[in-house]
Amino acid sequence: MKQQKRTIAIVCGGDSSEHDVSMRSAQGLFSFFDKERYDVYIVDVKGTDWKVELPDGTTSRINMNDFSFQEEGKTKYFDYAYITIHGTPGENGIMQGYFDLIGMPYSTSNVLVEALTFNKFVLNQYLRCYGVRVAESVLVRRGQEHSISKKDIIDKVGIPCFVKPANDGSSFGVSKVKKPDQLAAALRVAMMESDEVMIESFLEGTEISIGCYKTKDKSVVFPATEVVTQNEFFDYDAKYNGQVQEITPARLSDDVAKRVAELTSAIYDILHCNGIIRIDYIISPEGDITLLEINTTPGMTVTSFIPQQVRAAGLEMKDVLTDIIENQF
Repeated sequence: MKQQKRTIAIVCGGDSSEHDVSMRSAQGLFSFFDKERYDVYIVDVKGTDWKVELPDGTTSRINMNDFSFQEEGKTKYFDYAYITIHGTPGENGIMQGYFDLIGMPYSTSNVLVEALTFNKFVLNQYLRCYGVRVAESVLVRRGQEHSISKKDIIDKVGIPCFVKPANDGSSFGVSKVKKPDQLAAALRVAMMESDEVMIESFLEGTEISIGCYKTKDKSVVFPATEVVTQNEFFDYDAKYNGQVQEITPARLSDDVAKRVAELTSAIYDILHCNGIIRIDYIISPEGDITLLEINTTPGMTVTSFIPQQVRAAGLEMKDVLTDIIENQF
């Protein structure tokens, strides 16, 4: 008897500036999934307007009570949610909490891990306790920006420094501050994206990004990608508009590559992650490894790092996604 296919929801969209990037990731994932094994649908989540794209080009509203939908007059249910929302509510634990309530397995880490990794400042302080090297940083909450001491901040993090939303990605709202009098404007830009802003030391070195996933049977750390851009930093245009050179595998010595892979695997275990994560680091000229941030719903667009790294590892995205899904059944 032929085994019935699992029905997979690629959950995308979201309520942040990264909505459109998420939609592009969903299209990438849709192209990667094993259609012989799974029935795959794209579910666009925005506010309380949740809809699924049907094969005939129409859409059907998602019943938020049980995440079901109507197709050809019949109620259909999903077996699994592959979350590819970048930003809220898919990367900060909110969507995960919903799926926990209705008993739906999903591709990311749990509520606690998602909330922790979504706030860059909190994550850095947490991992610092485990000996992970992170940059010096200061947290500024909305309402504090006019009362903070510019001198105290600069004394701690130095100049130049980065001002970035503590709770966002894709480089929205990020500024490189080269002079103290640029700090106030950079805070205003970052506050447009998040109520909490992190001011972080500038680190000289090579920026890399490396993916990892684990199942009950295997631990996989992909080859790292080296990020080379002529822009001031790895900003939105560099990430999504081609203003970057991405070298996979990264040009690292065998020793540094080994230490990066071991650290990435260790962080995965410390946080008790699930599914694919991607960690960004700066490698100093002396070979020191400093964590920048962790992405628990990494991009899956044509220009994204993870598909590049999977190919460099000699693997197929189709098989990686199948590993992740079947690990929870």
